[in-house]
Amino acid sequence: MFDGFGFFEMLVVVVLGLIVLGPERLPVAVRTVSGWVRTIKRMAGSVRTELEQELKIEQLQADLKKAEAKGLKDLDPGLQQSIQELREAAQSVNRPYAESDAQAPAAEPAPATADNETKPAAAAPAAAPAESKPKE
Repeated sequence: MFDGFGFFEMLVVVVLGLIVLGPERLPVAVRTVSGWVRTIKRMAGSVRTELEQELKIEQLQADLKKAEAKGLKDLDPGLQQSIQELREAAQSVNRPYAESDAQAPAAEPAPATADNETKPAAAAPAAAPAESKPKE
């Protein structure tokens, strides 16, 4: 983490921190700064991961275009692997929709039968309470 800092530089930073902040506030400041550094590292890792995923998608799309140009025949192993990965990704994306479509008809209510149609509707709401006489 401190590749550019030697022992002497670290010692100068600690002494300056003690002089400026004092011994009571220095530990709190160190914890705060270390929290910021952790957050920045986490964000940088997230950005790196997203960029790697985008670059992989871009490469897969380029490989697919090459494969389509060759008519999906006589492809080198790298292109064949890319096409297989794309097919698997497409299937994994479609699976949740296929499962929800299969479950949807079972969740629908049963159709109305002749018995349900002949039953009377629910009773009318109770009459409003009698109005009370206003006080004079």
